[in-house]
Amino acid sequence: MSTRAISVDGVSKKFRLERNRPSSIKEAILRIGKTNDADDFWVLRDIQLQIERGSFFGLIGHNGSGKSTLLRLMAGIHRPTTGTIESDGRLSALLELGSGFHPDLTGRENVFLNGAMLGLSRKQMAESMDTIIEFSGIGDFIDEPVKIYSSGMYVRLGFAVAVNVDPEILLVDEVIAVGDEAFQRRCMAHMNLLREKGTTIVLVSHNTRLMTELCDTIGWLDHGRLMEVGPSEGVIASYLAAVDADGDNKLTTRD
Repeated sequence: MSTRAISVDGVSKKFRLERNRPSSIKEAILRIGKTNDADDFWVLRDIQLQIERGSFFGLIGHNGSGKSTLLRLMAGIHRPTTGTIESDGRLSALLELGSGFHPDLTGRENVFLNGAMLGLSRKQMAESMDTIIEFSGIGDFIDEPVKIYSSGMYVRLGFAVAVNVDPEILLVDEVIAVGDEAFQRRCMAHMNLLREKGTTIVLVSHNTRLMTELCDTIGWLDHGRLMEVGPSEGVIASYLAAVDADGDNKLTTRD
């Protein structure tokens, strides 16, 4: 068995940004046949990354650096424009508020739906249901449509499902920050339990203190490029030094 859980080989991702998007159906019809006014925007450039099996890997960087896009590529939500991503193991992900939930279905129905998407049987999900309900703390709301849930309830149920389907690889965006302090502590404690069981975890967060405590290895992204990969303390020190330098440059410019 390979020692690598995720291999990212020469990955770049481009999005097309349309300018002067039509504001009505009539305007869109009138533009048929005309050249589209659009720009290509490269979110990621030539990312080369290996994530070892059983490691706790972190991704840091400023807003818009490409962290969440890379996580979505790992999850298979987007496809790379160039390069390849390979994962080895059953993958579970919590990437954004309400991701994977159908608003008109109840929480219970969405748990079964998420399980089916992960290739798990209805029986397997039924066996995990009590644990998921208890962990999420949403009680009787499990049988209400999720469209009436608060953002905190969405996150609690989503995380409860993601970590209780016996994942071999867990991808987590910083959406867990929506939860209250007590729930965040439960999330971190449970991720540590998964880590001890050998689950590979990839976490995106702006919380450098948390990342130092949790992560073995960190990758720092800046404007879509991977600047550094290595032990958490060293990479975070480099990242914070760059943030400080950028702040000093902005202050100097203003002066």
